[in-house]
Parts: sequence; C-alpha cells; structure tokens
Amino acid sequence: MQSQSEAKSGSAAVTAADFAALPVPESYRAVTVHKDEAEMFAGVDSREKDPRKSLHVEDVPVPELGPGEALVAVMASSVNYNSVWTSIFEPVSTFGFLERYGRVSELTRRHDLPYHVIGSDLAGVVLRTGPGVNAWKPGDEVVAHCLSVELESSDGHNDTMLDPEQRIWGFETNFGGLAELALVKSNQLMPKPDHLSWEEAAAPGLVNSTAYRQLVSRNGAGMKQGDNVLIWGASGGLGSYATQFALAGGANPICVVSSDQKAEICRKMGAEAIIDRNAEGYRFWKDEQNQDPREWKRFGKRIRELTGGEDVDIVFEHPGRETFGASVYVTRKGGTIVTCASTSGYTHEYDNRYLWMSLKRIIGSHFANYREAWEANRLVAKGKIHPTLSKVYSLDDTGQAAYDVHRNLHQGKVGVLALAPREGMGVRDHEMRENHLDAINRFRNV
Repeated sequence: MQSQSEAKSGSAAVTAADFAALPVPESYRAVTVHKDEAEMFAGVDSREKDPRKSLHVEDVPVPELGPGEALVAVMASSVNYNSVWTSIFEPVSTFGFLERYGRVSELTRRHDLPYHVIGSDLAGVVLRTGPGVNAWKPGDEVVAHCLSVELESSDGHNDTMLDPEQRIWGFETNFGGLAELALVKSNQLMPKPDHLSWEEAAAPGLVNSTAYRQLVSRNGAGMKQGDNVLIWGASGGLGSYATQFALAGGANPICVVSSDQKAEICRKMGAEAIIDRNAEGYRFWKDEQNQDPREWKRFGKRIRELTGGEDVDIVFEHPGRETFGASVYVTRKGGTIVTCASTSGYTHEYDNRYLWMSLKRIIGSHFANYREAWEANRLVAKGKIHPTLSKVYSLDDTGQAAYDVHRNLHQGKVGVLALAPREGMGVRDHEMRENHLDAINRFRNV
C-alpha cells in the first residue's frame, strides 16, 4: 500500500478521496489468542509458558467502524510486555477484559469475541474514519498510542488516565495492532515521524509514552535538571526510553543492567554511571520469603560511588517484587519511587521505616494521557528521542518475537512487519534521517 506522499499519478498526488475509495476487504490477517485455550498453561511455571503455542496468525472479519473511530492499514507493529501477558494468560486471561468492555454499550459488544486480536503499537495509513472524525482523513500516515477512553465521566477530564472506562487498546480491547488492519479511536492517532521507517516508527509508542509520563510528566516523577535517576533495566524496552529522557532532560541516569552488552548500549546512548547487577553479584532476596538489607546497603554504596556521594532523587521502577525493597532503600530523603509494570512480580515488599521516616513518595504510573503521548511522539519526530529497535520479525513469526521478549532474549524493542513487505520503507525525510542514523541504529549495531 502506498501513502499519500508516495503515490503519484503524473503530477497529481493521490488524495484522501482516493484512499477512501479503496475497497476494504471482508477479512484480514491478525495475531490472536483463543478463548477456548485460556487454560492451556494451567499448572505451568510462568517462565515456561510459551507464546509460540498460544499465538495464532489467522484471518478474522473486519470490524464495523463506529463514530469517532478509524480503520488503519498497519504497516508495522511491535511486541510489548502486555502482548506477552496476553499470550500466557497472566495475570488473568484478557477475555475477561473483553467481556466487561462488551457490556459498556451496543457498539463495544464488537470487542467481546472468542478470539482476541492483540498488539498495542502501530504505524500505518488511515483507510477509513467514522462519523465525527475531523482531524484525520484517509491517507494520513500515523502512529497510534494505546489509551482507549470513553470520557463520559467527569473524572477523566483533568487527566484521561483517570477515566473510569480507561483501557489499553490491544490488551483490554480487541482489534489491536499486531495485524494487517486495526481499529482505533481517532484520539489515539498521532503523526508518524517522517524520518523513520514503518517498523522504527511503530516501536516507541507504548514504552516511550509510558516512560514520559512516569519520569517527565507532572503526573509522574516530574524529573528536573540535575536529578540522579536510578533506571532499572536501562537498555530494555521501557528503560531505554527512560535513559534517553534523563539524558535529554539534563538529569544523571544511573543505569542498572544485567550484562556487558547491555552496559555498552547504555554507554552508546551517552550514560556514564552504569551498574551491571549480575557482574557485581547483587542478590536482594536471601530466599523466596526474605530480602537481604545488607545487599540494599551495598547497592546504595555503589550508587554513591557513581554520583559523587549523592543518593538518587528518582527511582524508575518496573521490575517490581525483585527490586522494590532496594529501590525504596536507596532513594534519597524526600525522593520519589515511581512504579509501573512489575514484570518480576506484583507483590512488592519494602521496609516502611525507610519510606515514612525519610518522607519518600511512591507514585503509581500507568501508560499516558493523549497529551503526554503526543509530547513523547513529538520528541521522536524532532530527533530528540530515538527508537530502540533491535530486531524485526514477520507477522507469522510474532510468536517467536513474544517468546524472545518473555525470556529477555532481546534488546530494546522488537518490531513486527504487517503490510510493509520489507524493512526500511516509509521514510519521508531522508536528510533528517541521515543526521540521526547512528542513533536510530544504535540498538541494531550492538
């Protein structure tokens, strides 16, 4: 599929009307999980659950387009950890989310199906818009953020993340981005950065917006110049964007990684203070029930060696159970622990004396509102923040991509090609791309 800026007929560009006239197929290829397989991993340890067994690539019917919605031809998508959770039916099956959403209105009943089209990122071209959509038209090249809201309650109008009907598209809704077509609300759409290929543009969405709210936004930690910021998993899908935001915002990231290779990625991003927790042998838990405060203290001492004697102002937390006790301990008096995800476990344990007596704060952060996502995407479009894409898979190989993310065999983000026939397509601003090529390819070159 060609976009408006690619397709020419003589000297006249293809118009929105031309795109609107394109026939929409009755079905499309999509990555799904099946409701009747939700118990397939019962009794299996989380780490041993294999997304390659649960993810299907199959033809599904094109959903009805409703008011305020857009149908997008997906050129590329990416795998996030929520795709892994969906594929292994943890912490719960996502079909419960679809059932509850289906009860909201007659229109949302479309989402309650025996299959779930997953995926919370996309880069593509608008094909159709529903009634009431004025800001976007067929042919527009877009990326999508994954916040889905109804906004019928007053609760969501200062911060849409507080809407009672707030959901994550492709995780708590159907018709996600790991597919040839996707159904989104029009207020999920943002302009595709011109200097990036389809797969590069699809990679930042969820994690970039999440890191922006968690670290930069006033709804999160409100990072400022000079802050010492401890970033767990600093070369990973989420941490790699937090590291970039810290560096771009004049803060000092202390990057925690688990290998020499990941440490090298952080150095290439510009970070200097790096802790390889495996090489230095940190073990924050003595056993399944008991943490080791001596390891917290050793960790805090190492941080001060890297910061000239200062404790961290902000901890960018997302591993959860494994690291949370240490995170609370090492934060400076009056500092902030901002947390999301909990990929190592949702039950956090910490010594509250180090929180209450030192006036520290724990802030919960979840994805981002439209404005935060727009600002995060704008920084990508301006070349201030770069994709952290390391590898690209075909749609048929999404199961392997999710397996690699589940087993932490990846760096940064992994992309998935949908309608784009090959990598490297979709670039509009070649001059700008050339100026940032090393940074764009940083995670591919390690």
